[in-house]
Amino acid sequence: MMEIIRTPEELQKKLKQSQTGEIGFVPTMGFLHEGHLSLMERAVKENQTAVASIFVNPLQFGPNEDFESYPRNEERDAEMAEQAGIDYLFIPSAETMYPKEMSIELHMKKRTNVLCGKSRPGHFDGVVAVLAKLFHIVQPDRAYFGQKDAQQLAVIQAFVEDLNFPIDIIGVPIVREADGLAKSSRNVYLSETERAEAPQIYQALKAAEKVFAKGERNPDRIIAAAVEMINRSTTGTIDYVELLSYPELECLETVGQRAILAAAVKFSKARLIDNLILEADQPLQ
Repeated sequence: MMEIIRTPEELQKKLKQSQTGEIGFVPTMGFLHEGHLSLMERAVKENQTAVASIFVNPLQFGPNEDFESYPRNEERDAEMAEQAGIDYLFIPSAETMYPKEMSIELHMKKRTNVLCGKSRPGHFDGVVAVLAKLFHIVQPDRAYFGQKDAQQLAVIQAFVEDLNFPIDIIGVPIVREADGLAKSSRNVYLSETERAEAPQIYQALKAAEKVFAKGERNPDRIIAAAVEMINRSTTGTIDYVELLSYPELECLETVGQRAILAAAVKFSKARLIDNLILEADQPLQ
């Protein structure tokens, strides 16, 4: 039976008492959906002990972002985590995680000034700060993250490598609705009209992927195919459509290596992201 734990000290004590094998860890901000469950199921399958956390981290939200209104439903989340097979669900408060102003500041210099990081300064510094705490609290062997947040995944991989955390970072494929929309906690913010339009983001990326598959290697032309379809098929405003090397997230003059085609589109109350990985040596047929 799953246990809900609210303090670092209690979680560390429980893990020390019960640990007989490898620990898998899934950090989340809650309001769980099938994408989160796919991470948890992998953690349960691949480790003797599975830990998940629910914490809406204030450090990764900017002044005008949706920290206060971010969707929360602890009771539902706990039921879903238990059904997924999680052993320990860590749900700390902000006061527990940050009892006083931190005396250390982490700053990511690379992989952050593009995509979401370009319009969210300091966001990934907040991400790695909370992960540093969570990784030290849980001390997992593996940690699981969704590939929908591909920039976050790349940043975390660099962070773990740079600081020699003894953790395998596992990227798990995007889970989508039947119509192709990437699962997201923020999808609940969409109006009925916007929800009908939102799958066109993925379709636009697929259209650009087809251009790539036909032999186009100019990033601007590949990007243009996605931009045209998003503008034509949705009422959303494009935040970005970018094509970068992956996981380095550096600009490309030509797509001659593994690359990410990523988009962010703003609707009235939601900003949605999606991406595809392009393999230059294995074009689609």
